Amino acid sequence: MKKRYIITGVIAGAAAIACAVIGIRAYLQEKNAGSGYEEVREEVKDSAAEEPEPEETEPSVEIPIDFEALQARNPDVYAWITVPGTQIDYPILQSPDDNSYYLTHTIDGEEKTEGAIFTENYNHTDMEDPNTVIYGHDMRNGTMFQNLLDYQDRAFFDENREVIIYTPDAIRHYEIFAAYLYDDRHLLQSFNFNNIDVYRQYLDSIFSIRNMNACIDTSVEVDTDDKIITLSTCYGSQSDKRYLVQAVLVTIEK
Repeated sequence: MKKRYIITGVIAGAAAIACAVIGIRAYLQEKNAGSGYEEVREEVKDSAAEEPEPEETEPSVEIPIDFEALQARNPDVYAWITVPGTQIDYPILQSPDDNSYYLTHTIDGEEKTEGAIFTENYNHTDMEDPNTVIYGHDMRNGTMFQNLLDYQDRAFFDENREVIIYTPDAIRHYEIFAAYLYDDRHLLQSFNFNNIDVYRQYLDSIFSIRNMNACIDTSVEVDTDDKIITLSTCYGSQSDKRYLVQAVLVTIEK
């Protein structure tokens, strides 16, 4: 019996060490999450600024993102999202055949905890869908979509209402009108946003939210002919919850 206790103790000790190693590894992954995107950000923004102005007969909007360099790095990049007042400043990707790929893979195809900011192929990449759902992880070091959780604070919500999405030919400006905790249902599989009646009911359900922890601006008019984006991230350890920040398209520069 004594030997059995000794063996059990050794196994328990080994398990504890293994858990500690895994915990340290997870901590370091979280701490360094998103560091690779700093290089991407510097590269595509600096190079875009250095490009000479093309000769054109008519003025056109200047896109401050080098999409040619981005797409040479990864052709799945189709847009760039910036949320002023936060650290959110990333390329948006979409895998044509694997909707879960960028949950765990970066722009460079590396398997990492932070993954990428991405959409699924239920959405088109022209940003013309009634509701484009954009996903990103809630990383504890403040990267990726972690800053979405700042919108739980009403003062922050009131002061930081813009989302900018760059595409190779346009700059889209959105106004944030809602931020709230939701369940984990798949929005694009749960609602047919191309059906006007369904879309109307969905918008009504947002503006009828009465949760004290939700931030909803009922003064913003959003109708079925409007295009919205839904920024979605996980909510701490609650796997059955998602935190959503939603914005409506207000202007397009082309």
